[in-house]
Amino acid sequence: MTTLTTPRLARTAAEPAGSRPRRHYSTHIVLIVLAVMWLLPLGWSLYTALRPIESTNAHGYFSIAGPYNFDNFVTAWNQGGFSKYFWNSALITVPTVVLTLFFASLMAFAVSRVSWKFNIALLILFTAGNLLPPQVLAAPLFQMFKHLELPYWFSDSGSLLNTYISVIVVDTAFQIGFCTFVLSNYMKALSHDLTEAALVDGAGIWTQYWSIIMPLCRPAFAALGTLEVIFIYNDFFWPLLFIQNGDRLPVTTAINNLQGVFLSNYNLLAAGATITVIPTLVIYLVLQRQFVAGLTLGSSKG
Repeated sequence: MTTLTTPRLARTAAEPAGSRPRRHYSTHIVLIVLAVMWLLPLGWSLYTALRPIESTNAHGYFSIAGPYNFDNFVTAWNQGGFSKYFWNSALITVPTVVLTLFFASLMAFAVSRVSWKFNIALLILFTAGNLLPPQVLAAPLFQMFKHLELPYWFSDSGSLLNTYISVIVVDTAFQIGFCTFVLSNYMKALSHDLTEAALVDGAGIWTQYWSIIMPLCRPAFAALGTLEVIFIYNDFFWPLLFIQNGDRLPVTTAINNLQGVFLSNYNLLAAGATITVIPTLVIYLVLQRQFVAGLTLGSSKG
């Protein structure tokens, strides 16, 4: 007589009692605590934004007294001119992310998939560039852009100052090093048999890069694209330095329009800050699966 045993029960019976995986309650507790620490400022800002200033003045910011409404969001949107500033941020963020990923992918392919004399040296040079504080180059870049004469049909200031191009160029230059380092690690993990087979079939360097390597790096591009959108969208320093025209500033500066002369409505400021978070939050939620896949690619073998 044959006894049928399910694979799971057979495997459990065959394993020693001490080899069963333990529940890592401590890990879960740490993750929960960290998640609460990260979400608490955002939740508190949202809670404050939903309360009228009269309620907080009467009962304090730590009270739970109502009413709750979206009046602060409407006022912040109209008073801060967020529709215009969101468009300005898009004009800076989208070209910068596209150019950064494109140039970084070219450089990463050159240092990881092509054997030549200076590939390691260039990779170290690009990585070392991230160690330089951006503020160190603020004064030289400002003077260089100021004295670079351009026709007035290209720039109403006669130079690169007060243009989106100045911010795009600087942000792209500072982000290429980080993206090159990450993409080169991804490309190194890909099998060299792919490019060798393509080379045997007569594929050139550009074909290997565009048709073989680039499609395989989509998870890495999704992860980097998400991070770069967050980095550049939240950038406050370079736009404030190079753009003097208030109508061209990005959304990170729109909150200044909500500041009062003598008093500040912190409920209104919380609503404005919450509005600025929405685009990056939406992008992360949309690309969450690709973002996690890009971060975990190559973390395990087999």
